[in-house]
Amino acid sequence: MKSLSRLIVAPMLCFISFAAVAQNVLPSSHQPNVTAIAIFLAFVVTTIGITYWAAGRTRSASDFYTAGGGISGVQNGFAIAGDYMSAAVLLGVSSMVFATGFDGMIYSVSAILGWPLIMFLMAERLRNLGRFTLADIIAYRLDPVGTRLFSAFSSFVIVCFYLIVQMVGAGQLINLLFGLDYEVAVVCVGVLMVVYVTFGGMVATTWVQIIKAVLLLSGGVLLTLLAFNHFGFSMEKMLDSAISSHQSGKQILGPIKIATDPVSMISLSLGLVFGIAGLPHIMMRFFTVPDAKAARKSVLVAYGLIGLFFILVCIMGTAAISIVGQDPQYFEQGVVGGPLLGGVNMAIMHLAQALGGDLMFGFLAAVAFATILAVVSGLALAGASAISHDLYANVLCKGKPDSKSEMRVSRWATVGLGIVAVVLGIVFKGQNVAFLVALAFGIAASSNFPILLLAMYWKGLTSRGAIWGGLSGLISSLALVLLSPGVWVKVLHHPEALFPYDYPALFSMPLAFVVAWAASCLDRSKRANLEREAFDHQCVRAETGWGADKAAQH
Repeated sequence: MKSLSRLIVAPMLCFISFAAVAQNVLPSSHQPNVTAIAIFLAFVVTTIGITYWAAGRTRSASDFYTAGGGISGVQNGFAIAGDYMSAAVLLGVSSMVFATGFDGMIYSVSAILGWPLIMFLMAERLRNLGRFTLADIIAYRLDPVGTRLFSAFSSFVIVCFYLIVQMVGAGQLINLLFGLDYEVAVVCVGVLMVVYVTFGGMVATTWVQIIKAVLLLSGGVLLTLLAFNHFGFSMEKMLDSAISSHQSGKQILGPIKIATDPVSMISLSLGLVFGIAGLPHIMMRFFTVPDAKAARKSVLVAYGLIGLFFILVCIMGTAAISIVGQDPQYFEQGVVGGPLLGGVNMAIMHLAQALGGDLMFGFLAAVAFATILAVVSGLALAGASAISHDLYANVLCKGKPDSKSEMRVSRWATVGLGIVAVVLGIVFKGQNVAFLVALAFGIAASSNFPILLLAMYWKGLTSRGAIWGGLSGLISSLALVLLSPGVWVKVLHHPEALFPYDYPALFSMPLAFVVAWAASCLDRSKRANLEREAFDHQCVRAETGWGADKAAQH
């Protein structure tokens, strides 16, 4: 426990020391925001205390992966909302609304529409069939080696892409708050992430998510009220002012770019709607509740909180057009930014500064960083679970691991992911990584989601169909994004894209379903017939939550 205390205190001392040094040596124009530092340190101290408390309750693999199934439905709903409401949503979607108006709202609407699918089709079966990871559900009646290898690899790819976005955003925010070098900031974030997950597991991660969700919603509500107060609580005045301030005028009330191309709009929407159901760090939260009823309640609570948050983000983005957008430099080449934040997509931060001064700006900046810390912790736990539970425990140890060794692998996997996250954050410094968010959703919608849905509802699915279908969706989505304008032209600097659309889900997701169906139908092996027969036993487990042995007897 002494070593735990040292590891917990060390990152805090690093932040305080670095901030003090920055305060003394930086020019006045780059002085750290004292309010933001105070709020951020209060968050770190609180969550470190939670981690210390959670460490005493994390004794088994079940405690580490799923908090022993002891999280209530309401608590899990707040935690799911905290996991999903990332800094990319707070900063990115508000800036998209700020830049393009109606087009930016497509992200909000699509993201909200995905949750009823999870509530009615997946929540109960996820809870009853799964144990620790998504691979538990896919491998329930299929080949435990091949399906787990695919699921672990797919989940790891999604986690890595999400980590890049979060680490780059964290580095930029800490650089803004503390005046630290970008690389030092990314390392500090990696250290905190490893401490949260390694010692606290799912218990600590859950409560970090809950606190972050409350702070984020509170900040959003407060800033929205300040914005409405600026316009006399009249949405009509806000819209009229936005139209007069934006360079596109009335066009912001209609499609400008994304929605004018039906293929791009549909492909983007499909990825955002169905990608949610394939995100490993979101779906594994359904294993933390005691029963299916609590799982449904958690989705309902999360849906309400997330819906409210997206509405607030759209309103804040619209208000920013009127209040911040008076300066034409913020609309140059369609890139939101300015001298205050060095061109970073942070229109909402400018809005906070304009409406609430340094106090509101500091509070929202600290909350945004707390958001990144919480999401990164959830991603690290999902990645560590895929490595330790799916690969080590069920592939290498063939489902009979020693509990202590599995926990040891989990913690070392978390440390490894922390190193990977730091390296990726530094490598992608200064790069335009906005496409990575949509890519993560597109991969999840094209690989994890089709196989997960078919495994739960289609009797005909076989191991061959699941592996080939999942791989076809994963590889095609990666290839199409690589060949798209967002990567092939803007990142790799080729003159013309080989694939004309930025979003792959419209093409890669149906391909995964078709390949899984065809490969399963063509599979006439003895093993395939046994897998089809086992579907009836799986249905009993999915509907009643019985143990596998009781389901088989029934």
